Amino acid sequence: MQAVIFDVDGTLLDSTSQDEALYKLAVEDVLGPVRFRPGLHDYDHVTDSGILLQTLADNDIAPNDVLIHEVKAAFFQRLREHIAAQGAFREIPGAMALLDRLRDSANHGVAIATGGWAGSAQIKLETAGFDTDRVPLASSDDAIDRTHIMRFALDALGAPCKGVIYFGDGPWDQDACQRLGWVFRPVGPALNGLLSFDESTLELLN
Repeated sequence: MQAVIFDVDGTLLDSTSQDEALYKLAVEDVLGPVRFRPGLHDYDHVTDSGILLQTLADNDIAPNDVLIHEVKAAFFQRLREHIAAQGAFREIPGAMALLDRLRDSANHGVAIATGGWAGSAQIKLETAGFDTDRVPLASSDDAIDRTHIMRFALDALGAPCKGVIYFGDGPWDQDACQRLGWVFRPVGPALNGLLSFDESTLELLN
């Protein structure tokens, strides 16, 4: 069996910029005005948990479980309100059909590994119409480091795999794949990757 693992924002869904903006608003809903680093690449771990912990440290705020829970709840609420007002996030063309096809394939194991929290990923995917039953999802709830999240996703498949292909849209995804020795398939314009998934995508699984 070959493992195929997907990121969410920018890979399955066209949601990256809105997700980042809503995340920052949620952080400030709880913490008040805080200083964020200039770009995502300025954080050691480009995951929701990693960014939050470094934002707390940058602003001399001691982390605690209650505070983290409040930020997560505020973010989920921001997402729901955005979706209610603007509609569901759009899928990257063909992503839903490809995920369904791989989920039902006897030759592939499919999972999701996101730097976001599981709750936010589920809100975005489910409202967009994705059927994630039988698709393991590893997230920033499992670890702050992206490579660890990706390993959790692979382990959740529960079967030996002859190789792993990861679809992602960020340089941090590419770096993580290099560290893990996985095949990386870029999605989106930032890395000159796929702009849609179609029959030709299946050739990239070989």
